[in-house]
Amino acid sequence: MEVIIMHSYLRAIGFSNINNRMDLNLLLDNIIEHQAKVRSIQIGETGSLSEISMEYGEGMGITLRGEMDQNNKFHMEHYFPCLYGQYVSTREEVGINKRVDAEAYTGMCDDFRLGVSLIFYLQNVIDFLEKKKQNMPMSTSFPITLAALSLEGRILLPIEMDEVQVRNISAETKYRNNLIAEAKKGNQDAIDSLTIDDIDTYAMVSRRAKKEDVYSIVDTSFIPFGSESDNYSVIATITDSNLIMNANTKEEVYDLQLVCNDLNFRLCINKQDLLGEPMVGRRFKGNIWMQGSIAFCEQVKD
Repeated sequence: MEVIIMHSYLRAIGFSNINNRMDLNLLLDNIIEHQAKVRSIQIGETGSLSEISMEYGEGMGITLRGEMDQNNKFHMEHYFPCLYGQYVSTREEVGINKRVDAEAYTGMCDDFRLGVSLIFYLQNVIDFLEKKKQNMPMSTSFPITLAALSLEGRILLPIEMDEVQVRNISAETKYRNNLIAEAKKGNQDAIDSLTIDDIDTYAMVSRRAKKEDVYSIVDTSFIPFGSESDNYSVIATITDSNLIMNANTKEEVYDLQLVCNDLNFRLCINKQDLLGEPMVGRRFKGNIWMQGSIAFCEQVKD
């Protein structure tokens, strides 16, 4: 089996020992041989798409995509390390686009909490293709469960806030989300209010940054990062932290549940790549590759 690219995010799920093509081929051959989980779908009259997945920890593993021939032999097109989230992150209308380089897809939705379009690598492609064959309309809201992998991160201390401050921030966030929703509809008053708020925020940050560290001003952030559309730089609050072991390599991986701008998602990072001790209430800062699974069968009606 010829493998062209070694996926950089393999180390995020505990495969930092994969250093050459021979090691990678042995790993992928082992997945194909055992075929722990196989799903297939017919595409057109002659084509088909198959997925072979194997887990090396709870919801953490590797998925291979390709085609199964008449002799039940799998021909791999590409593979990716994956992490499946545990909770619904958002419920939005989603657009799905095919990538040009492989039989892979990205999902995109607008979540007012983030302030940017959320783009993620679609994990359950077979489900999408099945619904597409059924001509299911996509102009409705679906539950989306997000997860992310990271190659480098650090732990920041939390910003101390009392109950009143927490309630005020929650109310301000809800108010701003409503303004964004109205602005998207073309409400000029909402657009003007958002513009004034942004000017005030910029002035406040500029004033405080002269005497304070920026991480004591910015609680959480979600910013597109690099050339890939599904990569982000985040500062997020840790709501749960566990140390899990890769069943194959015995490497330890941090399994974190994060909240960023009220958006919940799961994250895995190799213990060697995280600076600091992750504890509930502290913050994670790092660059991530966002993945997501869409529950097409759980259609949410407006």
